[in-house]
Amino acid sequence: MMDMKLLQKLCSAGGISGDEKQVRDIILGEITPLADKITVDGLGNIIAFKKGKKRPARKLMLSAHMDEVGFIVTDILPDGMLKFACVGGINDSAVFAKQVFVGRDKLPGVVCCKPVHLLKADEKGKCPSPDSLTIDIGAENREQAMKYVMPGDSVIFDSIFEAADGRIISKAIDDRFGCLALIMLLRWELPYDMHFVFCVQEEVGLRGSAAAAYTVDPDSAIVIEATTAADVPGSENEMKVCCAGKGAVVSFMDRATIYDREYYRLAMDIAKEKNIPAQTKTMIAGGNDAGSIHKANGGVRTIAVSVPCRYLHANASLIMQSDAEAVLELVKELAAAICEK
Repeated sequence: MMDMKLLQKLCSAGGISGDEKQVRDIILGEITPLADKITVDGLGNIIAFKKGKKRPARKLMLSAHMDEVGFIVTDILPDGMLKFACVGGINDSAVFAKQVFVGRDKLPGVVCCKPVHLLKADEKGKCPSPDSLTIDIGAENREQAMKYVMPGDSVIFDSIFEAADGRIISKAIDDRFGCLALIMLLRWELPYDMHFVFCVQEEVGLRGSAAAAYTVDPDSAIVIEATTAADVPGSENEMKVCCAGKGAVVSFMDRATIYDREYYRLAMDIAKEKNIPAQTKTMIAGGNDAGSIHKANGGVRTIAVSVPCRYLHANASLIMQSDAEAVLELVKELAAAICEK
């Protein structure tokens, strides 16, 4: 069973790309008693090694990223409003009028919006771009705002965490779920030695995983992720990409990676044999840390297993607990099978 309390703790923590310390500290607190060796590299990646019952035929790296999409304060205006920029890919509609937390002290704020009755005719029905917006923290002027905020401060979405009736709703499920999955794998008695990497800066160009893959130098890798489920009104057939409630998502290709064909078939065969719900993506879309890992050193045989996630990169996402458990079970079986070969 999934550790819901730990998932809530991970999702609620602030950790935009380049500012993952709060998430990293939680993870280190969980895995320090579990791993045989832990290092934190210069970028902030956590690299953990745990011995299993046997040495594997192939060195396996399991990876998930710690960072989430969010914003960064770029300037403080004379009236106390905060200018900001997006960190990671965020749709304009996911920014407008949202509640946020600013800085390490999580100062409440709201992304400003013009009242509907003040909109001009050419503004109605349009979503403003983030560069035209500001964050209101209630400051009277720049001097007062500077007592609490400075350029470079991180900004995260203010979001609920709810786990009920088999669904989980929260910000940062991408990829705090993957982090939880690695922690839970570390809690188990492993059949083979394995390397676990909690990466930084995935959302801004797969930067942490590129460094970590060169350090670990694996033969094979499994990336655990959250991937876009567009099974919502307005999406038909293949445009749904994958569906919440239909199991773990095993990718054969995305915009960053053509996955190892043998591992793709192996994952689907294991899912069928073990009666683990699994599906594939019906569009070549998105990307994840596999994009940098599979190119490291002399090349790494790589596969991704993801939980289908609605409303990715927004202030709140939704996954099904059954899908999350399917990912955990499939990765556990797949990791052992890869280590045997």
